[in-house]
Amino acid sequence: MSAPDEARLAAARRLFAGECEFIWGTGDAHSLPPMSLPEIAFVGRSNAGKSSLINALTNRKTLARVSHTPGRTREINFFKLGGKLMLVDLPGYGYAKASKAMAQQWQESIFAYLRGRASLRRVSLLIDARRGVGEQDEQVMKLLDDAAVSYGLVLTKVDKLTDAEAADAVKAADSRARKHTAAFPEVCATSSFRGVGLDQLKLQLAALAER
Repeated sequence: MSAPDEARLAAARRLFAGECEFIWGTGDAHSLPPMSLPEIAFVGRSNAGKSSLINALTNRKTLARVSHTPGRTREINFFKLGGKLMLVDLPGYGYAKASKAMAQQWQESIFAYLRGRASLRRVSLLIDARRGVGEQDEQVMKLLDDAAVSYGLVLTKVDKLTDAEAADAVKAADSRARKHTAAFPEVCATSSFRGVGLDQLKLQLAALAER
């Protein structure tokens, strides 16, 4: 790694190791905090590991609530990171046991935020590496394409796969991403449990704080 790259990584690590505080939570996309800092949203199917990833990135255990029961995160939660970025934890989609009315409400809330937030700089779209990109993930990718919102695919739980399986999962996700106009051209493979891929993702996201 070159000296400039090492400096950028050190700065990214400092940012994500800095103060991170919860500032807002709402189940209504029409009741959001004022737009100020660049925002990075984390979205994915229920139980894709969003809260675990946010906790791992910020080196905390309880910043974002982690539940083993899918569908527990029902609010849009905002966390201010180092006074430079806003991390946004969105409700999961595709929870099979939710009522149709509740599932529709969650989806409408998520999509309203994704379409209408001018301060949104990047969406980290989390994909369980064991499942790959599914139909509902494709729907979200199409929505983000249409809204011209930059997003990157983040594979989670790669520790559950062999090295060969993980490599195949990255290749498959990259192939799907290349078919979408707003997709960031770099798939991150991560494990919140093992710390895999976190530096790569920190570098991507910290760069948005400089814009």
